[in-house]
Amino acid sequence: MLNYIFRFCEKKMPHQIIEYSSNLETKIDIDGLVAALHNRAAELEPLPLAGLRTRAFGSTQFRVADSDPNNAYIAVYLRIGKGREEDTRIAIGQTLHECLCDYVKEIYDHDPIALSYEIQEIEPSARWNTNNLREHLARR
Repeated sequence: MLNYIFRFCEKKMPHQIIEYSSNLETKIDIDGLVAALHNRAAELEPLPLAGLRTRAFGSTQFRVADSDPNNAYIAVYLRIGKGREEDTRIAIGQTLHECLCDYVKEIYDHDPIALSYEIQEIEPSARWNTNNLREHLARR
């Protein structure tokens, strides 16, 4: 039974981790960015809502390019279990990268900023988790 649960969960668990330079905190609404990426990911069928987590972390110590204090970055990592086809991963990445770009378009047009979106597949044998969110979501 336990093996079945792990196999079932292998393709699930989409976690978006947003890392950004703290100089962006006065330029964009970080909570709004988290909401935008989370909501857009929730609309994608290959990313089940019950496994979706989105969080952001600001870097207070950073250097970008020539170290100009106006340079900024946002790097988003989507960590997923193995098993999705390459075409599916590409479509997910392109969709969510576009969401990121759309969200920061206003500052991108006049401020120096590097944007990246990366999908990382997690090896099933190197991952352990426990949760009861699906049961709670089913009752809501």
